[in-house]
Amino acid sequence: MEQKWNFKPSSTLLDASSLSVRGVLCRIMGHMESDANDPKPVIPLGHGDPSSFPCFSTTPSAVDAVSNALRSGKFNSYAPCVGVLSARIAIAKYMSRDLPYALSPNDIYLTNGCAQAIEIITSVLARPSANILLPRPGYLFYEARAVFVGVEARYFDLVPEKGWEVDLDGLTAIADENTVAMVIVNPGNPCGNVFSYEHLAKVAETAKKLGIFVITDEVYGHLTFGSKTFVPMGAFSSTVPVITLGSISKRWVVPGWRLGWIALNDPNGILKHTKVVDCLKSYLDISSDPATFIQGAISDVIANTNEDFFVKTVETLKMTAEMCYNKLKEIKCINCPCKPEGSMFVMVSLDLSQLADIKDDMDFCCQLAKEEHVIILPGCAVGFKNWLRITHAIEPSSLDDGLSKLKSFCEKHAK
Repeated sequence: MEQKWNFKPSSTLLDASSLSVRGVLCRIMGHMESDANDPKPVIPLGHGDPSSFPCFSTTPSAVDAVSNALRSGKFNSYAPCVGVLSARIAIAKYMSRDLPYALSPNDIYLTNGCAQAIEIITSVLARPSANILLPRPGYLFYEARAVFVGVEARYFDLVPEKGWEVDLDGLTAIADENTVAMVIVNPGNPCGNVFSYEHLAKVAETAKKLGIFVITDEVYGHLTFGSKTFVPMGAFSSTVPVITLGSISKRWVVPGWRLGWIALNDPNGILKHTKVVDCLKSYLDISSDPATFIQGAISDVIANTNEDFFVKTVETLKMTAEMCYNKLKEIKCINCPCKPEGSMFVMVSLDLSQLADIKDDMDFCCQLAKEEHVIILPGCAVGFKNWLRITHAIEPSSLDDGLSKLKSFCEKHAK
């Protein structure tokens, strides 16, 4: 007789791969055919991890800080659930540089990268019938985590013709008494946009009228190279409570170090009054922590990083963004509505009417990977079907080669 087992798979987890950038990229890469006689290099224009490219290497002072913390022997024990105090002090000071008030270390909670920060805050805000407002296009990990904890995800649009600003009227229309928060990403992933001070002020006023918190994902903070400078959403926390998610992953180009944070920008004490702070601490009691030696190093990472390192990173991103934008304009079936001004990405629309044998954005990316070994993220992975998200944060020579192959592919498949 066949053994029976009580386990049944989670339908939520089985469906989660469709909301994962990694899952989509793995599916696309599966279409590549390896040929030992003609091994084409893979050109990764689909991910947001430039750390393997020499022009984006982290600063040696950050490596020294981690090495020193590890060798000191002072950070081998379990850390407090909220994070090592010296790290929280350092991050509070770091973030306060851009704010009209000073954050306390008690406002900072350390996480395993920004991904865990998303997991934690969606869980903290979860309650029966709750919904959260998310940007489209956007990072679908927010939806994946929201759905997993039973929170409904509702989408508001970012308007490409307005530099990917939030459609505030559309956002207001989808909110109701069960809406708990809205999410913005600034600088933008996947759009490469940067919100102006004036637009962020309008976002804060809209959130206040709706009675909801603003969750601001600022993992690409300060990586701006256009006409707009980076303004943290926390600057408007006197209007509405702001929960900032951040990490050292992008600005220091060390995503594998997995150190992120949740910062509560709440001078009026609303997050404490509504018990969000209590729920956050309770969740941290039952979750994992970042590696303690990374926490121990962060004060020196911040203090010892020369401004020249940040300037060089931004200058490189500006150069690759310019190259990407100009070369994309040469491809007839691709339209780039906005020149990227921040982060590491650009969103472009795909005109399928000009292509002979391409069904949709996923098919485009799969065939491109198979024929040219160029990896691009289809727009469906960020909620925008028949668009493409292209990463320009790679070695300039590889970027040039990848965009040239993209152009050749489009010409080969043109009607």
